[in-house]
Amino acid sequence: MKKTLLFLSAITLFLAACGGSSTEQTSSSSSTASTPTESKAPMEPGELLIVKSDCVGCHHTENKLIGPSYKDIAAKYPATEANISLLAGKMIKGGKGVWGPVPMTPHSKITEDDAKLMTKYILSLKK
Repeated sequence: MKKTLLFLSAITLFLAACGGSSTEQTSSSSSTASTPTESKAPMEPGELLIVKSDCVGCHHTENKLIGPSYKDIAAKYPATEANISLLAGKMIKGGKGVWGPVPMTPHSKITEDDAKLMTKYILSLKK
């Protein structure tokens, strides 16, 4: 019963994240347009890819959601080419067991180059 509830919760968050990212983009675009004097630093390519993906349904920059926070990932893995390739592969193929019992779903539509850009951004958040 607990597994079913956890699974349904994960699906609900995933679906909410898919619909929520475009709304967030639209609202941030309109707020930027309405206040031209307020300038934000441009997003890095990896950060932009993350925002456009469904990652926000399970991950947050500072807080654990379903999966670990990006800062926790950055603290665990040094930014080496080996780790960048490893984590990019986990994004694409999925993973299980490193951060607990909830598996990371595969994201086979993400290219290896995009996954590496996303990983480099995440690892740049090391405290």
